[in-house]
Amino acid sequence: MQPQASSPVRFSLFDWLDESGRGYAVGYDERLDLLAYADQVGFHSYLLAEHHGTSLSTTPSPSLFLSAVAQRTKRLRIGALTWLLPLYNPLRLLEELCMLDQMSHGRLELGISRGSSPNEGKRLGVQRDDSKARFEEVLKLLIMGFTQGELDFHGEFHDYEHVKTRFRPVQKPYPPIWYPTSNLESMGWAGAQGCNVATSLLLSPTLEHVGEMVAAWRAAFDAHRHQPGRLNAHVAEPECAITTHVYLADTDARALEEARAGWVTFNDNYTRRYVEIGQGAKFANRPSFDQFVEQRRILCGSPATVKRILADHLTRFGANHFIGSFTFGSLTQAQMKHSLELFAHEVMPAFSMPRALAA
Repeated sequence: MQPQASSPVRFSLFDWLDESGRGYAVGYDERLDLLAYADQVGFHSYLLAEHHGTSLSTTPSPSLFLSAVAQRTKRLRIGALTWLLPLYNPLRLLEELCMLDQMSHGRLELGISRGSSPNEGKRLGVQRDDSKARFEEVLKLLIMGFTQGELDFHGEFHDYEHVKTRFRPVQKPYPPIWYPTSNLESMGWAGAQGCNVATSLLLSPTLEHVGEMVAAWRAAFDAHRHQPGRLNAHVAEPECAITTHVYLADTDARALEEARAGWVTFNDNYTRRYVEIGQGAKFANRPSFDQFVEQRRILCGSPATVKRILADHLTRFGANHFIGSFTFGSLTQAQMKHSLELFAHEVMPAFSMPRALAA
């Protein structure tokens, strides 16, 4: 038997908060205003990327920006997809995450990963060959701190002798854990641990691959769902999310025109970090914006168009959560706000009935 969702499809926002050309301070102010609106119209959560030394992200400290989001919102859950665990002092991260959960009154979502860019890790002294072991150690220490309030651990990279902390999260035993991935093998681990998972339509080479990823997660979840000691066992109904860029306007033609222009800046921000280190060839066959839209790997159009494609995707993949990148590149504040308004008022209500997590 497949797990069943007892609530409607959830809709969240994913954000790189990449450089828009309008300046960092303006970007922060604009995004906080948009998130106050998203909080009012029923979005479930806001999930922020962490990147370092790149125009793809103006928030190398997700915790810092999310603390501001917590003060501007009341219901919107907040988190990172992801905190790059190998880059952190585990005790410091533990305390920051507990602070965020307390400041938001229990609204924290905890995304974890080892990071996708070895070059970003090197900036902070972490070698790729060490990142997996560092990830595992930091994760163990976070769980130990959340549940016991004391770190007693002797590992390859971290050593704590009965170090107590007074910081604990509001959510017990700790916030829900997310593990976004585009790696088929990693999906098996995430499912076995009962982790919430997010799969990108853009990072997967085909929509068929997305289906394979979700199927691998689902099979592992079913096989281990009653196994004790799972990382995310405290979440009875895990989130199976698909994610991609999404942009709405009053007509298909207008949406394509506006989003295409905004995509130019985003795509430059996304690829430049590799071009600058001589690895730009990896994007030689990257589809254009229009090709992504044609392949239905970017959702762009009128509310009717986006609603139809999204319904097909949710049914096809058995997802119970959609995480949209509504804010990207050089899109203006007015354009992003209108897109959110159309999505909230004309798309989200169509998915208000409970759905099965898997077909």
